Amino acid sequence: MPPPKKPRRTAERILEVTLALFNRFGEPNVSTTLISAELRISPGNLYYHYPAKDELINALVDRHERALGQILPAAEEVRDVEDAWLFLHLLFERTWEYRFLYRDLNDLLSKNRHLETRMAAMLGAREQAFAGLVGGLRRADVLRADDADTAPLATAMLVLATYWLSYEYVRDPRRALEPGREAQALQRGAWHVLGLLLPYLEPASRGHLRGLAEAYREAA
Repeated sequence: MPPPKKPRRTAERILEVTLALFNRFGEPNVSTTLISAELRISPGNLYYHYPAKDELINALVDRHERALGQILPAAEEVRDVEDAWLFLHLLFERTWEYRFLYRDLNDLLSKNRHLETRMAAMLGAREQAFAGLVGGLRRADVLRADDADTAPLATAMLVLATYWLSYEYVRDPRRALEPGREAQALQRGAWHVLGLLLPYLEPASRGHLRGLAEAYREAA
């Protein structure tokens, strides 16, 4: 099999470096000049693959949406708190990989139509996933919630999960989203999202969830 064509390798490399720079410094603070300098390529070479900065952002948004699409269906299979804990960690891992989107989300949405439409689709898919998670726990008799409580509960979990990294950034802007802080941010996020279930969990599952959080806290 012949090796991949060079332009394809260059395009992927550009996205990888751009993602790392956006995650480290925030999208508004990264110019195409900085990206090309980090890659040690000419600005013209960068523009050949991505003629505008928005096209870099859009390509990363599309990659993030595909990554989410691989894990969100797993929410329908959640039947106990351990399943829910694993699902939340997988979701936060994918979110962490593209954390610049969530740190600068409101600013990006105000100036990027493609992100606006794709984020609306991702939000809808996440909403469906959390509704499936809550519904699965109810069907397994792990969650004792009335019909009237399930939709607000799923929405609260969605909002907290979506904006958790923004909260982490606000509480510690110099360090929160740096490499090496992932484990703590993900553990705290998963615990607080699932903590919304605590008043509704049957006693054994409530104790199990607290035990899982404690074990992960010690490991982190």
